[in-house]
Amino acid sequence: MAKQNISILGSTGSIGQSTLEVVQNLENKFKVIGLVAGRNVQLLKEQIQKFRPEIVALEREEDAEALRKFNLSADLEIVSGISGAETVAAYPGNDIVVSAITGINGLKPTLAAARGGKRIALANKESMVAAGSLIIKTAKESGAQIIPVDSEHSGVFQCLGSERRQDVNKVILTASGGPFFRLSLQEMKFKSPEEALNHPRWKMGRKVTIDSATLMNKGLELIEAKWLFDLQPDQLDVLIHPQSIVHSLVEMTDGSVLAQLSQTDMKIPIQYALTYPEREQGSLPPLGLGQIQTLEFMAVSYDKFPFIRLALQALEEGQYFSIVINAANEVAVEAFLNKEIGFLHIYDVVAEAADLSNKKDINTVDDIFSTDRETREQTRNLLNQRM
Repeated sequence: MAKQNISILGSTGSIGQSTLEVVQNLENKFKVIGLVAGRNVQLLKEQIQKFRPEIVALEREEDAEALRKFNLSADLEIVSGISGAETVAAYPGNDIVVSAITGINGLKPTLAAARGGKRIALANKESMVAAGSLIIKTAKESGAQIIPVDSEHSGVFQCLGSERRQDVNKVILTASGGPFFRLSLQEMKFKSPEEALNHPRWKMGRKVTIDSATLMNKGLELIEAKWLFDLQPDQLDVLIHPQSIVHSLVEMTDGSVLAQLSQTDMKIPIQYALTYPEREQGSLPPLGLGQIQTLEFMAVSYDKFPFIRLALQALEEGQYFSIVINAANEVAVEAFLNKEIGFLHIYDVVAEAADLSNKKDINTVDDIFSTDRETREQTRNLLNQRM
């Protein structure tokens, strides 16, 4: 059987690197033909030398030019910018596109893959938050297949299987709670970026790790789940599960609850998205349920983690509100990482930006990006007022 060709958008990030580990473990099944990176020229160079893709893209043209000077291969095409990432995503040889660029920058490449009818292993939640209806519509028109990579959505996808959607009562996403969930609000107030980045269970990029500490990541995942699984707001919920063993729960109308369990390693959902509907031998040892003594589940305190309440509001308000809170959060998280605001101020800034936003219809990609730009500018103004 011929190998399937894969392009990885965000190859130098944590998801991208894990994907390459999976591909290496299943080298008889897959071949890397495209890579998209941000600004890590050295790591991309090493990936090119190891996996020999046909086309690569970098965020900046000056970095692309620096890469060209290495003369890695006469046959290697090197492009840059969002248009370059779109070129890689729509590359004719692709069978699978792993969408793992962080933030709204992943939207246009994801849409390019969807228009091309590719299988999309989706790890860029912000694209679905900002443009869920557009991505789903485009995929249906082109025949593209979207397989979620986030461990929670992968868990839901696996639980649903052949289940009828009308038999689903509720989908429950689990959250580790991050490093601070057992602390009081007063204790959380003075936590530093270094402490927030010290996640107890998962190894992730900086932005998503902060989102895990505030639970904004879970709020975004609720919005994403609405589009991925065609759910109503009252069919979605979150539980704190510190062990991060149970990734999702699906409550059925007959009272049954289906669950997906696995180790806390992103290579498991990544591999499933690549091999679906088949399962291949993984590189990790079995879960070992006999050694797990406790599985805890707790309701989320909206007072400590108000981002969940804000996400539920977004489910009711519509797409513009999702775009606003996503954009404002990206700006606020960057400010926190730069030590310009405190940990609890992340929510305050996002909530204020949401209050100042004006409801509008979102019909096109231009509408999405104009709303995103306006929100970022408004959020930066709010930050400047605080300094």
